[in-house]
Amino acid sequence: LYKTNVVGTLNMLGLAKRVGAKFLLTSTSEVYGDPLQHPQVETYWGNVNPIGVRSCYDEGKRTAETLAMDYHRGANVEVRIARIFNTYGPRMCIDDGRVVSNFVAQALRREPLTVYGDGKQTRSFQYVSDLVEGLMRLMEGEHVGPFNLGNPGEFTMLELAQVVKDTIDPNARIEFKENTQDDPHKRKPDITKAKDLLGWEPKVSLRKGLPLMVEDFRRRIFGDQKDESIKMANKRMSSNGK
Repeated sequence: LYKTNVVGTLNMLGLAKRVGAKFLLTSTSEVYGDPLQHPQVETYWGNVNPIGVRSCYDEGKRTAETLAMDYHRGANVEVRIARIFNTYGPRMCIDDGRVVSNFVAQALRREPLTVYGDGKQTRSFQYVSDLVEGLMRLMEGEHVGPFNLGNPGEFTMLELAQVVKDTIDPNARIEFKENTQDDPHKRKPDITKAKDLLGWEPKVSLRKGLPLMVEDFRRRIFGDQKDESIKMANKRMSSNGK
């Protein structure tokens, strides 16, 4: 993952330099690590364990930002840097391991919602259309960044689980498991810079956006099963007709 972030970014910056293209780096809130400042502003340098299990991603993105700024300052490549906070919406991979995907898929399948640690760690969740609007404004504007793009609405994992239960199945159970190493305790973007320079702020609340994601997940999870049942039925009919 570290190699992908670094070598991939380096290759694309080289291409942008050769063809004179504008380069967008979709960085991450993970550059802040387990932050000691709350909420996080773009001038905060972060609190990252450079040898932890998450460091390949955290440090990979931090290095990618360094490369982007080096090419901007040293080779006059026009770059834009977005630090993206947790984003959710339709068409996400159902089993990608992200917390919103996990909760939604588990609730739909009538499985317990897996909460790591005590569930008091916080995250901020933005709907995908808000992110797209922010990225478009960033690319069409004159400011390099970095810009925090995220929804400042802050939820603990237990609060997120409750929203998912309210949306899908009020009787869903919660199953607690041991927390992962270096899991950030708090995560919330300060979006003042994006408001002031991009004229951007998110519009879609979690309770408004989550049902749209649930509808998509429900269709794909149970639609696939329905299609498979139809295929099996057709196969049996074909066999009986021989």
